[in-house]
Amino acid sequence: MGAESRSVRIRMLVAEQAAGRGARVGVVDVCTAAVAALPVGGAGLSAMSGTAPSHPLCSTDTVSEQLEELQLTLGEGPCVDAFVRGSAVLTPDLLTRGLQDRWMVFADAALEAGARAVFALPLQMGAISPGVLDLYANIPTVLDTEELADALAFADLATLVLLDARIDETGGPRGGPVEDLGAYRAEIDQASGMLTVQLGVGIEEAFVRLRAYAFAQGRRLADVAADVVAGRLRFTPDAEPDQAGEDN
Repeated sequence: MGAESRSVRIRMLVAEQAAGRGARVGVVDVCTAAVAALPVGGAGLSAMSGTAPSHPLCSTDTVSEQLEELQLTLGEGPCVDAFVRGSAVLTPDLLTRGLQDRWMVFADAALEAGARAVFALPLQMGAISPGVLDLYANIPTVLDTEELADALAFADLATLVLLDARIDETGGPRGGPVEDLGAYRAEIDQASGMLTVQLGVGIEEAFVRLRAYAFAQGRRLADVAADVVAGRLRFTPDAEPDQAGEDN
C-alpha cells in the first residue's frame, strides 16, 4: 500500500473515532483507532521533552495507563528508549532474555500489569519530537510489515494532532477507560515547580525527586503531586519528605 493511501485510510479511521465521541480529533482518537486496527490490546501516548517533565496524555485501558505511569515514574522502558533514540522500539516479548537487565524494574512491572509485548513509536516532525505512542499486547506479538507501517502512520498522525492542539484539550471524557490527563499534567507541573523552591533545584531534578518518592512509596505520581500542591507533603534538601497536616 502506498504511503499516501495509507495516510488517508488512517486519517479516516481516526476521524470515525472522533465522530463517535462528537468531538474534534484528538490524540485519544489516534490511540483508540490504533487499537481497533492493529493486533494490540491497548495504547497510550505521553508528551515528552528533553527539557521538561514527561506527561501521559491518554490511555485506552487500565493496562496502558499503568504502562505510561510506570515509564514516567521509573524513567525507563521502551517509551523512554524510543524518545532518546528517535526510533521505534519493538518488543514482541517482554520475557526475552536480556530485557530484565535492560529495563531492570520496568520489564517485571509491565508483565505484572498484564503486558507481554510493547511497541514504542516516537512522534517526530523534523527536529521536533513531542512524545511517544505506546502499543501493547497481552500475548507475544510480532507486527508484520503492513501492521508496522500502519502503526508508524498512526504515530505520524498523532504528531500532527499533538502539535496542532493544546495538550489539555486532546483527551476524551473523564471517568471512562480513555482519560484526558491534561489536569494530571498540570498538577505534576505545579508540584515540580513547588519542589524547585523547596529543594533549590532545577525543574528536571525536582521531577526526578518527585517520581523517586512516588516509586519508593508505591504510590501514583499524580497522587503524590496532589499532596505536594495541597501542602500535605513537603520536601527538604537534606531530609526525607515530611507529611504535613491538612491545616499546615
